[in-house]
Amino acid sequence: MSASTTAFEPGSLVRGRGREWVVLPRFDGPFVTVRPLNGDDAFTTLLFPDEVEPADFPPPSARPEHIGDHTSAGLLRTAMRVGFSSTAGPFRALGSIAVEPRQYQFVPLLMALRMETVRMLIADDVGIGKTIEAALIAKELLERGEARRLTVLCSPALAEQWQTELRDKFGIDAELVLPATVRRLERPLRSDQSLFEVHPYTIVSTDFIKAEHRRAQFLRACPDLVIVDEAHTCVSASAESGQRQLRFELLKGVAKDASRHLLLVTATPHSGKEDAFRDLLGLLRPELADVDMRSRRGRELLARHFVQRRRRDIRTFIGESTPFPKDRAVRDTPYEMSPAYAEFHADVLDYARASVRDTSGSDVQQRARWWSALALLRSVASSPAAAASALRTRTATVHASTPAEADDVARAKVYDLTDDDAMEGVDAVPGADATIEVDVKDSPEAAQLAELAERADALRGQERDTKLKTLVKTVKGLLAEGYDPIVFCRYIPTAEYVAGELEKALKKGHTVAAVTGELPPPERVSRINDLVSAQGRHVLVATDCLSEGVNLQEHFRAVVHYDLAWNPTRHEQREGRVDRFGQRADQVRAVTLYGVDNGIDGLVLDVLIKKHRTIADHTGVAVPVPSSSDSVTQALVEGMLIRGQQPDQLQLDLGITEARDTLHREWELLSEKESKRVTKFAQSGMDLSDVEQELRRTAPAARDAIGKPSDIAAFMRDALGALGAPVTLDEEKLTVQPLPLPPGVRAMLGLKSGAAAESQRDKAKELVFRRDLPIGPREHVLHRTDPAVRSLARYVMESALEAQPEVSPSAKRCGVTRSADVRVRTVLLLVRYRFLLTLPGRDTPRTVVVEDAQVRGYRSAGGGREWLSDEEVASLLASSPDGNVLPEQVVRQAERAVAELGQVQGELDALGATLAEELYQAHYNIRKSAETRVRGLKLVPHDRADVLGLYVYLPAGGTQ
Repeated sequence: MSASTTAFEPGSLVRGRGREWVVLPRFDGPFVTVRPLNGDDAFTTLLFPDEVEPADFPPPSARPEHIGDHTSAGLLRTAMRVGFSSTAGPFRALGSIAVEPRQYQFVPLLMALRMETVRMLIADDVGIGKTIEAALIAKELLERGEARRLTVLCSPALAEQWQTELRDKFGIDAELVLPATVRRLERPLRSDQSLFEVHPYTIVSTDFIKAEHRRAQFLRACPDLVIVDEAHTCVSASAESGQRQLRFELLKGVAKDASRHLLLVTATPHSGKEDAFRDLLGLLRPELADVDMRSRRGRELLARHFVQRRRRDIRTFIGESTPFPKDRAVRDTPYEMSPAYAEFHADVLDYARASVRDTSGSDVQQRARWWSALALLRSVASSPAAAASALRTRTATVHASTPAEADDVARAKVYDLTDDDAMEGVDAVPGADATIEVDVKDSPEAAQLAELAERADALRGQERDTKLKTLVKTVKGLLAEGYDPIVFCRYIPTAEYVAGELEKALKKGHTVAAVTGELPPPERVSRINDLVSAQGRHVLVATDCLSEGVNLQEHFRAVVHYDLAWNPTRHEQREGRVDRFGQRADQVRAVTLYGVDNGIDGLVLDVLIKKHRTIADHTGVAVPVPSSSDSVTQALVEGMLIRGQQPDQLQLDLGITEARDTLHREWELLSEKESKRVTKFAQSGMDLSDVEQELRRTAPAARDAIGKPSDIAAFMRDALGALGAPVTLDEEKLTVQPLPLPPGVRAMLGLKSGAAAESQRDKAKELVFRRDLPIGPREHVLHRTDPAVRSLARYVMESALEAQPEVSPSAKRCGVTRSADVRVRTVLLLVRYRFLLTLPGRDTPRTVVVEDAQVRGYRSAGGGREWLSDEEVASLLASSPDGNVLPEQVVRQAERAVAELGQVQGELDALGATLAEELYQAHYNIRKSAETRVRGLKLVPHDRADVLGLYVYLPAGGTQ
């Protein structure tokens, strides 16, 4: 039939192309916008009006082949709830994301929903899930229409990870805006277009966009929602870093528009510089930069915009436990240089001393010699490969025009800075050649450097390199105890050298790979994936290009610090790659190698690393080392290079002792302040009773608790078993032998079919679903948000609702059961309600079709009907069958219940109107603290409820 688009009201059912659809309120030209009955927005499509006709939802069939037992009838109920992606509750994002947020991760979302314009600093500990928290807020704002475009500002090393997280878990397909991609994105644009207008969701390199001309272009078309990752790197208490100053100017431009949503994300909001912290807060609201945090009013104002929790704050939260590793076993492992290496080290030290004592040349040349000598000593302590590379490389410092510029250039290359530039380029070996002349091949200094480089090359291997020998022993021990390790190195040549030597030393069945800053970020991810996909045990050797933001907890359980960092925050970042939420092991390990006779390692370990651990243990706060730590390092180096002291003499050096004591006093004071600050803003005292109530309603489990891991486990067991797959379920996991499954189901679960599946029989013998996070590689979790769980639920629901299925579906819309929990004949109805939800939004109202599934029930009473309470429905759903029902009685009871549908339809529709009022109130309550957001809010029920399933319960032993 032919019809105009106005004949199809949003929320109504239509039939077209051989199936039923739900009409959506979006019309595109002459088309009708529809989505499938199973609610899957991914298959929203456009139909021509002349291929669409009105449809009514058919009632369940009472034919014998369409009536199921207790199990097959229950499958549809669970599949319906699991499969929803457009739920009617006040949290719009929950139905369409593929991650199960922990209860504590809803706190930032609730804080955000109490703001007209969202301005927040999310500063939870490393490994708690700040990315999930920020992305959940972003998804909610986009779903509500309160934001239309999104940009994530981050380092280029983290851009791919952000893209993957947003796409796979939140359904946000963002474009990468990096130096390597920007030309491709800008090529098809008109001169008056911005790529940030054409591409609504983008992930942008902060350092690429901060340049003045790029910054101006970005700010002209800046999205109305911006997330800034590692936000602490964008503020500075002084102009000491030009890079950070440019980033700060960028963020000030973003924050200038008071209507723009801004989320700042960092695990280290307060790095010991109060001015920098206040600059960060001032980006949220100008008055926060000067707020008196000692006053109650000041703390309350800050607490509206600032959330910071430690692990101990959220291990148990609203009755939910989060499985972080219980223990981080730390071990410091010493080594002594071999005689050959010690002789080489002594000769390099003599060369370095002579170089820094040379007072000839300009001030820039003298600073260049100083930094070159320091870089050379660090390289020699790292590995013979790094030493050889440094000895053959000219330092970049010699190209500076002033001593201050030389210091700025060298500082990031030589020291282990963590709060300035991202981890890009810091793993390159600094040059040791401080000569300015272009051609010095015949100079004595050049000959000396070349001779030392050749000697460094000859020190490779375990026989002369005892540090390497210690590492091999350490890695073998970790692997033997089941701890796949990440070995962190300071320099690229060291990582490549270590990886090669480990590959020689380890037995078959062990795979080693190196990831360094020479690889672009996508190739780093690819190499890690290749490594963990290989059979056997795995060892990853990496530089600090992987020490921030990259999640490696699924595959590795230990960290080895091959090179001791001069900044304990770097150690914390490295260990945070495995010690975080999602780590399956109760214990992770961290091993630090240090040289007892190289002059510096032992003191750095005692003065910086161990002090950092002690403070973290005592206060629960990992405070970054104060900037005065440079004075300790300076004293150490001066003692070695200028005064020529030996390691045992350095232990007694008065200047070092004074610098150490000053540093420790400052550090302890900062730690005490930060501990109090975190306690004040942990949000642990927030009243979350309303949150619990709304989460229960909006979560697909709803009133009858279907959707808990135990219920999802039963659903997966029964559904896969009905499809022919052997399934076992224990207290920890559900295991499936997937080969017997139909090809379509295998494809939904991400498995190959046919000959390809047979050829991989040994690699994929079973599919594993864990009851809860964390999960291992290629495993799934028994949550409704797991893609495999949701895909199977939609398959079960689609096949059950199909008018004329080709094969008998595993889930049945009709069932008859005998139960000792009922005294009279009782009927449960699985009902789907459709609503038109109008959300105020920031510009124009946005109307969407949303759904809610309820189980309603009635019992025979006095010749009429008595409706069951929610508690009675939940109790009956949890009951087990008692006794069999004769086949002819099954059909008779099913036919009777189907015939009664016409009588109860009006009551079901009235219950839908009541539900609409309850849901409206839930939306209102969430929005009530921002009054302007409530204006225009509407929730209107569709005029007819859909009965998806009908289930009759007969008294045990009765004849009704």
